[in-house]
Amino acid sequence: MGKPQDFSPLDLANGRYGRNELTEVPDFNSTLEVLLGHRSVRAFVPERLAEGTLELLIAAGQSAPSSSNLQVWSVLAVEDPLRRARLSQLAGNQVHVAQAPLVLVFLADLARVSTLAQQQGETISGPDYLDTYLMAVIDAALAAQNVVTAAESLGLGSVYIGALRNKPEEVAAELGLPPKVFPVFGLVIGQPDPLRPASVKPRLSQRAVLHREQYSVEQQDAAVADYDAVITAFQRSQGLPQQPWSQQVVSRLRGPEALNGRDRLLEAISNLGFTLN
Repeated sequence: MGKPQDFSPLDLANGRYGRNELTEVPDFNSTLEVLLGHRSVRAFVPERLAEGTLELLIAAGQSAPSSSNLQVWSVLAVEDPLRRARLSQLAGNQVHVAQAPLVLVFLADLARVSTLAQQQGETISGPDYLDTYLMAVIDAALAAQNVVTAAESLGLGSVYIGALRNKPEEVAAELGLPPKVFPVFGLVIGQPDPLRPASVKPRLSQRAVLHREQYSVEQQDAAVADYDAVITAFQRSQGLPQQPWSQQVVSRLRGPEALNGRDRLLEAISNLGFTLN
């Protein structure tokens, strides 16, 4: 996961865009180096993580902000090879889910607060509202991204597994989740395979995503056209099928048939014990 030492901070920042996006970097540090160097890793060596690593990563995750300190999220660590293999099948047969030594499943967890209310003889309806569910999902995502940054600072690699939402009821059954706990996504963590290194994937220009004071679409078309050229060049360099990002996005969201089962997500959320108002 290391980077060439002769790379300047400006090189590293512009590496995120695959083009000269920034003209200056006023300050720099090792945290920014880790963040700018993020890449999705899908090839791992078959080595267990050092003892204590999991707990350290979770401590980093719990250091993320939590709305009102409600901490309505949990995480489930899966290290058993057979269970990882079953999760791999549920996630569309993604090989790295079975290959990596650790899969973390981040959970929107409203069961804990519901149990606390029962123990105190209280009736609460807050967990039945959409905002509370969103709070749990956001808390889980914030914690997970802290874990990613912490893992990469230790030289580990990771990749998110959103495909667990393709079959959330089956995932919940596999993991023994109680009602009002939803598997939001997985996170695969392990030692990257040096023989199959991952590269930094360029992102959209800031001209497409950074707005000042009010939302503006004036530069968006040109920025997307530029990005289409950048991403197809990246795909070519990686030996990947070439498709402009603008076409990929439309294809991925064309209709329910393209959502791989996630078109029924509201039904799945209800089946797992949530009532959203």
